[in-house]
Amino acid sequence: MGLFGPKKQSYIGVDIGVGGVKMVELMNEKGRARLVTYGFSERLPDAQPANLVDATKECADLLRMIAKKARMTTPRGIASLPIASVFSSVITVPKGSEKEMKESVQWQARKLIPVPLEEMVLDSKILTAPEPSKDKLPAEKEKTPEEKKDAAKTAQVLITGASKVMVGKYVNAFKMAGLELVSLETETFALIRSLVGKDRSTTLIVDIGAARTNIIIVDNGIPFVTRSLDMGGTTFTRAISRQLAMDVKSAEEMKCDIKSISTLYPGEGLPKIFETTVAPLLTELQYSISLYTTRTEGQPEKKIEKIILTGGAAALPALIDYFSKQLNMKVYVGDPWGRVVYPDGLRPVLDEIGYRFSVAVGLAMRDIE
Repeated sequence: MGLFGPKKQSYIGVDIGVGGVKMVELMNEKGRARLVTYGFSERLPDAQPANLVDATKECADLLRMIAKKARMTTPRGIASLPIASVFSSVITVPKGSEKEMKESVQWQARKLIPVPLEEMVLDSKILTAPEPSKDKLPAEKEKTPEEKKDAAKTAQVLITGASKVMVGKYVNAFKMAGLELVSLETETFALIRSLVGKDRSTTLIVDIGAARTNIIIVDNGIPFVTRSLDMGGTTFTRAISRQLAMDVKSAEEMKCDIKSISTLYPGEGLPKIFETTVAPLLTELQYSISLYTTRTEGQPEKKIEKIILTGGAAALPALIDYFSKQLNMKVYVGDPWGRVVYPDGLRPVLDEIGYRFSVAVGLAMRDIE
C-alpha cells in the first residue's frame, strides 16, 4: 500500500534512517526477486540533523553517491516513512458503495487524526477477513445469526496518513538526487513484506533501529498493532560509552563488533551493561502483546506465535534468548534475503548486514511479490 502514486514496477528500495541510508536494487525475474546491487552509508548516533531528510541537499548528495558507487541500473525507487511519523489505524465502517465507504473513512479519520486532513496525505485499504478455520479453538464460539448479520454490514479498513510537508521533503531530496520517487510507504509494510511474506501466522516484529524501536503485530498479513518506542541501537551505544568511559564513536564501533561485546560478559545471558537499557523495551513488548491478545467477550482467544527481531541491534549477543525467556515465545532474527535470489558467494556478507536491510529489501520487493 503506497501513500501516493499509482503502483508501478520498481526496483530500488531506499531506507533513510537516523543510522544512515540503505539502498537495495532488486530485479523481477519470473516473479522472484533477484539482487542486482546494494549500498549503504552509516552515521554516528549524535549526527545532526537527527532526521537526514530534513537536510535536503545533504540527503540528496548521499543518495546520489550511493546509487553511483553501487552502480544502480534504474533511477526508480520507493522510500519508507518512519512509523513514528505516520498515523495508522484499523477502523470499522458500514459497507456500501465506494463513494459511501470513502466518505465514512474520511469522517472517522477526521475524528482520529489530530491535524486537519487537508495537511495530510491519506491512504486507505479495505482489509479482507481471513477464511474461518475448520478446526475451532476451544474458546471459540459459533456466531449467532444476529452477529453474522452485523458482520456482513461492516468492513474493516486500514487508514494511513502522513503530513504533506514530510512527503514534500522526500520528493525534493529524490528530485535533487536525480532519482524518481515512485511511491512512499510506511516501514510497517516493507517489514511485513521482507520478513513475513505470505506466512499467515500471527507474528510480532521488533525492529530495533538506531533511534527508535518499532513494534508491529501482524495477523494474517495485516498490521493490527503498531507502536514506536523512543529507544534503539543508539541507547545501547551510550550505555557502553558511559560504562566504559569512552567516546561515542569508539562505543559504536565496539557495539558493532560482536566479539568485543562478548568480552564484556564471561557467562551466559544478556550482558549486565544492557539489562537496564532493554528494560523499557521489554515492558513495551509485554504491553503490546497484552493489548492484542486480551479477549473481548464472545471473541476467540488470540495468540502470538513467534517474534522476529530485526534492525541494527538485533545481532547483540543473547538478545534472542533473553526475549524468548522473558516473553515465553519463540524468537528469531529476521532474514530479509530469504526470498531473494543472489550469488552464493555473497551469503556471508548478507548474513552480516541482513538485519539492517529489512526495510530496504521490503520496499524493493513491493511490485515483485
